[in-house]
Amino acid sequence: MSEKTSVLLSDVTIRGNVVEKEKLMTDAKIDGDVSADKLQTFEGSEIKGNINSSDVSLGGTLRGNIKSDKIRIKSTADVDGVLNQKNLSIEDGAKLKIKAETY
Repeated sequence: MSEKTSVLLSDVTIRGNVVEKEKLMTDAKIDGDVSADKLQTFEGSEIKGNINSSDVSLGGTLRGNIKSDKIRIKSTADVDGVLNQKNLSIEDGAKLKIKAETY
């Protein structure tokens, strides 16, 4: 069975929580918590809320906390919050104001 992917493009703004059982790719502005099995954000994305996911790849702005097994922070990311993870990778150039906690 193939993995389903939901895509939120840059012209989308959501106020409220977003829940996706499988994969979510976003370049949108989200004011609320995001929950997805896999989450990938791009350079134009802005999330003000917490992320709960098993696999996160951040390329945009995040103002909130992340709870995830695996977090990848790309060079275009701007993150302010607490990261709670098993695996963390950060590319050069990312703007970070974080506290990282490994579980």
